Amino acid sequence: MAPSPRQPRAALRQFLLWAPSATRNGLREAASAERLVLAGKTALAAGIAWAVAQLMPGALGQYPYYAPLGALVSMYPTVADSLRNGLQSLVGLALGIGVALFVGSFADTAAWSVALVVGVGMVLGGLPRMGSGREWVPLAALFVLVAGANRRDDFSLAYLVQMGLGVAVGLAVNWIVFPPLRVAAVTPAFARLRHALGDQLEDMAAAVTEEEWPPSRKEWSTREGLLAASAADVRSAVEEAEVSARANPRRRRHHRDLEADLADLQALERATFRVQDITDVLTSVIWEERAGTRVPTELTPELAAALLATAEALRGWGEEDAPEALLDRAQEAVDALSGSYHEVVAREAPGDATGAISLALSRILRMVRGRLDSGEPEASLPAEGATGPA
Repeated sequence: MAPSPRQPRAALRQFLLWAPSATRNGLREAASAERLVLAGKTALAAGIAWAVAQLMPGALGQYPYYAPLGALVSMYPTVADSLRNGLQSLVGLALGIGVALFVGSFADTAAWSVALVVGVGMVLGGLPRMGSGREWVPLAALFVLVAGANRRDDFSLAYLVQMGLGVAVGLAVNWIVFPPLRVAAVTPAFARLRHALGDQLEDMAAAVTEEEWPPSRKEWSTREGLLAASAADVRSAVEEAEVSARANPRRRRHHRDLEADLADLQALERATFRVQDITDVLTSVIWEERAGTRVPTELTPELAAALLATAEALRGWGEEDAPEALLDRAQEAVDALSGSYHEVVAREAPGDATGAISLALSRILRMVRGRLDSGEPEASLPAEGATGPA
């Protein structure tokens, strides 16, 4: 069946609407302050490497263009990445040179010898922890082999020395000139996740107290992806901060306890899991009639109060002068919910969903208090298989 004439027009119209926005976003990312600084440092390192390479004596000075190349391959946004990738490139280069010298010792440059060094180089490039050096093994092997028997030794030495010079210059420039330290992004990322969790708990509290049943609010029941993405953003921010702080001289002036951030991250990830668990339980209570879970109507006020208080405690962590007071109020609300739950159970009324939610809220509060007090997020929690409130 032939496509309708409207289909190409619609596709073209969609492309014309998308292209300007995509172009603007791409240019904005390419011209970001961090990217411009990296470009300036790379250009500076390449220029310095070229100038120094001209001073090399004898055969070493015949291949000065490899020095700027070494500076280029070693220039990454963080000092730690530059060091790791620069060293990996040199290791790959050395392996490739070794392969070419070995094969060249018993073979001329021919189709089969070229295939051999490239194939062996590809195999060696697959060694563990080669990283960015894996591409340099077959590339260096090919270059050295085709240089010819008469030039192979001088070329190999100059190749390795000039690349090493460029890598050293790149590392020095990256270490001295504005080495990025990405610790400032950690605090906002933590705050966004805490507020996202607080909003989720608040919306669930509003849902269970609605007069209409099932409640009309459903947005909170589909936010698992949003919460997971927020938690992933925090992990990314902490990991980037930790990497950027390695071997960074600016870390002394901008001190941050990244080990504590990692512990906070673990606690928040556990809290995110608990909130997702509460979301699943309440979704089952409200919309899955055959699931066999319910929250007795008489417990909804205490349940809403516990959800709201826990939301305030999560938001207050790291932002309030006295977060312990919020934790105490939240714990009182959860204890009240647990007490009411035990009364319901004593009357043999079904309230299993309430118990699961109470336990999850209690664990969230213990994790937050553990980070505030001793740095042990979940040291005294009950086992995962526990079925009643702590």
